Amino acid sequence: MKHGVDVHVGKRIRHRRWMIGMTQQQLAEAVGIKFQQIQKYETGMNRVSASRLWDIGLALEVPVSFFFDGLHEDVGTAEIEGDILGDKEALQLVRAYYAMPVAQRRQIFELARVLSDAA
Repeated sequence: MKHGVDVHVGKRIRHRRWMIGMTQQQLAEAVGIKFQQIQKYETGMNRVSASRLWDIGLALEVPVSFFFDGLHEDVGTAEIEGDILGDKEALQLVRAYYAMPVAQRRQIFELARVLSDAA
């Protein structure tokens, strides 16, 4: 059974990798492992050691604490549900949104809010 902490850390690895436009292969090469291992980390199938998490943090340019952000004490062995950024399309949308200048982002945000209110 997957441990909730491992699932959470894996999702944070995947999210950060996607946000900076890095492939699993590129991350694996930066860390010195095979991309299949990155896949296992990202799904929570394999637990990430402290030293490997340090290396991943360096490659993704975030502190180790980033991988634990949003983690609740009651995670235990339960998997984390409702992860909208687990959807590839949603994550691509977020990346595109943050690639825009701030003024355009505000306009897109307002448009999305109006459209969702009308739905």
